Amino acid sequence: MIDIKSQKIKKSVEITVPGSKSYTHRILIAAALSDGICTLQNCLKSQDTLLTLNALRQLGVKIEERESRIEVHGTSGVLKPCSDPVYLGNSGTSMRFLTGVAALGSGIYTLTGTERMLERPVGDLLDGLNQVGVSARSINKNGCPPVEIRGGKVKGGALSLKCKISSQYLSSLLLIAPYTEDGITITVTQGPVSRPYVDMTVDIMARFGVKVVRDGYRRFAIHGRQTYRAGSYMVEPDCSQAGYFWAAAAITGSKIKVKGITKTSRQGDVRFTEVLEAMGCRIFHEKDGITVSGGPVSAVEVDMADMPDIVPTLAVVAAFAKGTTLIKNVAHLKAKESNRLAAVVNELSKMDIKASCTDTGLVIKGGRPCGAVIDTYGDHRIAMSFALAGLKVPGIIIKDERCVEKSFPDFWNVFEKLYA
Repeated sequence: MIDIKSQKIKKSVEITVPGSKSYTHRILIAAALSDGICTLQNCLKSQDTLLTLNALRQLGVKIEERESRIEVHGTSGVLKPCSDPVYLGNSGTSMRFLTGVAALGSGIYTLTGTERMLERPVGDLLDGLNQVGVSARSINKNGCPPVEIRGGKVKGGALSLKCKISSQYLSSLLLIAPYTEDGITITVTQGPVSRPYVDMTVDIMARFGVKVVRDGYRRFAIHGRQTYRAGSYMVEPDCSQAGYFWAAAAITGSKIKVKGITKTSRQGDVRFTEVLEAMGCRIFHEKDGITVSGGPVSAVEVDMADMPDIVPTLAVVAAFAKGTTLIKNVAHLKAKESNRLAAVVNELSKMDIKASCTDTGLVIKGGRPCGAVIDTYGDHRIAMSFALAGLKVPGIIIKDERCVEKSFPDFWNVFEKLYA
């Protein structure tokens, strides 16, 4: 566990966060399926992304990790058989994306993970794969991993897809669509939640030379018999990770710039700055980054469906805000690394903050948080979000602090840079 120091914070500080986790997963997969050698820069190296990277190696992709880059030797969509189970920890992104990728392989693949992963739903994705001729099943017949995928030539065709639990089902099918024989047309019947993540997938496909025809978030069409184009690709900084430091500014009244991020980013979490502005912070968009200047904050009512990863961070800011904050349309957070809605309520309650779950969100009454020992539930975002409270409140102790290695291995070192 780690005891957060409640001491003087720098009035103004510039922070650099690692590459986007979401973009790293997508770029690794597109590069692995590409028609040559791809040079990838600023990829995030964390537990989750390394699970994707090593799983791709297990499927026969040659990947070389250099000091400042990763070189991926594309397979043109031809993947090797793999008799051993592919272990994906508790990385939901890895599980859902590679469930789709395995369909392009040869033979039977088994994908599994941690005890928590075996509770996380993938049934709607398996249903989508089956609609285009892929044999895909939940081994325990409960719609959750472990899953068994029979790889081979994927014919493709039209399918209907439910995405009310995760947009990653849609992204998984989009990523493999160019390698089908007849292409894929997807009609989304429910959702999708987390829409900006779909935009990120389409963005990566376009950067690799594949066109997606779409009608908003309802219909997507991709021609088959295409290939991703090899080349050099850069991963932009992670807006979810930036959010912790923008929130730190809001809580402490300091001025914090996160470098390398602009408001044109397709990452939905860049809009967290708009939420903080509504709470009373000042936002500065500069050429080299986005700065948040904090101060007294007030409660907001906000739909966070497109920014689910930021919800625990916003919840901690709301604990310091004047009034009652209502966070809406985030029921899908119950199926994340932890049940994040319950986790947030439990830990805020320990800090003497009144918080409760609704059917689809959170209600948080701001007040004067007190010190507490914070359980993290093995969830990186709970650990990093609640650490922010310790900047203002003595006695915040974070248990299992190493869980941040899932997405931000250097978090505690970067966090230290906030102190004067």
